[in-house]
Amino acid sequence: MRRTVFNEDHEAFRETLRAFIEAEVVPVYDEWLAAGQAPRDFYYKLAELGVFGIRVDEEYGGAGIDSYKFEAVLYEETARAGITFGGSGVHVLLGLPYIKLLATDEQKKRYLPKFVSGEEMWAIAMTEPGTGSDLAGMRTTAKLSEDGTHYVLNGAKTFITGGVHADRMIVCARTSAPTAEDRRHGISLFVVDTKAEGYSVGRKLDKLGLKTSDTAELAFVDVKIPVEDLLGEENKGFYYLGHNLASERWGIAYGAYAQAKAAIRFAKDYVQQRTVFGQTVASFQNTKFELAACQAEVDAAEAVVDRATEALDAGELTAAEAASAKLFTTEVAHRVIDRCLQLHGGYGFMNEYPIARLYADNRVNRIYGGTSEIMKSIIAKDMGL
Repeated sequence: MRRTVFNEDHEAFRETLRAFIEAEVVPVYDEWLAAGQAPRDFYYKLAELGVFGIRVDEEYGGAGIDSYKFEAVLYEETARAGITFGGSGVHVLLGLPYIKLLATDEQKKRYLPKFVSGEEMWAIAMTEPGTGSDLAGMRTTAKLSEDGTHYVLNGAKTFITGGVHADRMIVCARTSAPTAEDRRHGISLFVVDTKAEGYSVGRKLDKLGLKTSDTAELAFVDVKIPVEDLLGEENKGFYYLGHNLASERWGIAYGAYAQAKAAIRFAKDYVQQRTVFGQTVASFQNTKFELAACQAEVDAAEAVVDRATEALDAGELTAAEAASAKLFTTEVAHRVIDRCLQLHGGYGFMNEYPIARLYADNRVNRIYGGTSEIMKSIIAKDMGL
């Protein structure tokens, strides 16, 4: 079936991006893996390519294209090459929607030009030690000073992707205690300068996969945040988080689909070259059946993400639809990548092969952005159960 989600502009961007990856990333990717992160100056190259400004209004230096389809192309091309762009994904997929939704005109003038240029990299700090998916249980606090000029931030966050390189961090903190009727009340969002006194980056976490993304622990000790950097209204942060979770989960869903599609490509190339018992692995019926079954699953996942992408661009993607897309495609990717690794035999367990890295990178998709169990709860609630 011919896909209709992309047009000539998207395909032109794909060609440019593919050439960029081959020239700027593939030759040095092993160095990134060894370092455990992409170098900071790489993000300036992404900015020059225009990746950060696609959905930013022209008056702030962006292209003013209100569509996620270019990001979809990015997911496909990075997966195809067996690489990632470090922690830059949170900059655009997570950081930008909050600025566009909540920032005042004055804030946009301060934030967005440096966002587009890569001068300031953004990330978001939600998760805390011991709370996991229970965002209403967060304990980090931001108390308004007596003179009303700033908030004082105290607390800790963990699993913060982009946390090492971030220049601006959207921090979720309690400005009021929860009420008996609503545990979610009292959370606010702040744009925090990571160079502020009392802000510290702890361990760069050693993860199973996504080795080139800088994921860290953060600590805040009496960090002063100017009142001008409150994002949105006080005490409404939980509802803002819920509003933007649909686009975040779309990104995870699309990335998982792209990884599954890439896994088939890696496996197909391998089995056509590898010979055993005097014939290629591809010539065995089991190999053909396994790859055919994987292709059928990826075809279904493609239909799901294409529909979700169109709904997201139209502003119609619901929380339940996003949860359904994430649940389905991440489970498909889990099965497909595992089967494609199996077709590599012992070489599939070697990190020099992209399928091994893909296997490790993919595992977190069923955890972050809300676990598969949380997705099922959202879907069940939407069903009236």
